[in-house]
Amino acid sequence: MIKLKYPLILASKSLRRQQLLREAGFEFTIEVRAVEETYPEDLKIPDIPVFLARKKADALAPYVQDKIIVSADTIVTLQSEILGKPATAIEAYDMLHHLSGKTHIVYSGVCIAFQGQCHSFVDKTEVSFKRLNQNEIDYYIQYYAPMDKAGAYGIQEWIGLVGIEKINGSYFNVVGLPVAKLYNTLQHLDLLVS
Repeated sequence: MIKLKYPLILASKSLRRQQLLREAGFEFTIEVRAVEETYPEDLKIPDIPVFLARKKADALAPYVQDKIIVSADTIVTLQSEILGKPATAIEAYDMLHHLSGKTHIVYSGVCIAFQGQCHSFVDKTEVSFKRLNQNEIDYYIQYYAPMDKAGAYGIQEWIGLVGIEKINGSYFNVVGLPVAKLYNTLQHLDLLVS
């Protein structure tokens, strides 16, 4: 078990982020304040998930004392187009068809907030899909839940197992939380018990 100098709060309802933190040996509680996931139009793409992660931490920070807040946001981009979470099965199909046979980029922004300070970083991973056929896309949409995932897919699910040919960067970043970078940043900020 990883020992921190202060209790940790994860400001995310994402079951994938919670699982990654648990598997990495962190003890934490979950606390979330609703925020509008909007951002200034002129932000560069890698800055968007950092801005949103910070927004989530800032919404919670006034209610928390002497605790470490970790918040995160993940976006999927293809040729400077941001692919959000699909609202319908048709949107999910269109996104997966769009990603098929191409390399896209996943950015996760993380904010570590503690005692009025916020330390943020972004992690980048390139993901290459094989050419997916209609049956593969239909099967994934029917039997999995792409509607709650940026880009309409989870790399840890069936579509990732059979469809992803190559990744360049952190696998866990694509799942939703670059755990090694988070751990190293907590260590650098002297928040781990040595």
